[in-house]
Amino acid sequence: MFTGIIEELAKVSDIRKSKDYMEFDIASQFSQKIKKGDSISINGVCLTATATNEEYFTVNVVSETLNKSNLRDIQTNSYVNLERAMKMSSRLDGHIVQGHVESISTIIKKETISEQTNLVIDIDAKLLKYCIYKGSIALDGISLTIAKIKGNSITIAIIPHTLENTTLKDKGVGDRLNIETDMFAKYVEKSVAGKV
Repeated sequence: MFTGIIEELAKVSDIRKSKDYMEFDIASQFSQKIKKGDSISINGVCLTATATNEEYFTVNVVSETLNKSNLRDIQTNSYVNLERAMKMSSRLDGHIVQGHVESISTIIKKETISEQTNLVIDIDAKLLKYCIYKGSIALDGISLTIAKIKGNSITIAIIPHTLENTTLKDKGVGDRLNIETDMFAKYVEKSVAGKV
């Protein structure tokens, strides 16, 4: 489990491709604290550290994950949003994020008004029912609040701190983001339908 509060913009220092998966080396200030087998959120995707050293840690990304997330767009020397798994003793500053990407959405508008940046993204109609005004959503692993819903798009209002300290500062119209809607909305849906 994660909180959607990004700890670091980490650099992908190397990418190796094989037949069935890709291997990313990620240079991180937390490399010495990460152990083999730890869960790490990379752009909102829960991955497992397969090797670590003082400078970087390694994760494997299988074909299924590459097909369902924007990790396939990552290139060497690009940056990713990194969050280590939450501790049960920690404060929950964002919202509960599982690291299970449901869809990829495209940015259709990005505008800055005063110091606020508004990001408009299209969203899969099947996921729209889990989006509510002022509700939570994770974009590339970042816990954000939905400011507006119109048709099949949602607007996210981003404060300068979040923009500057995540990959959103480099994203523009046409770029793709990993989407994870609020898990509690799904439990409510199943409960109401009598399926829990």
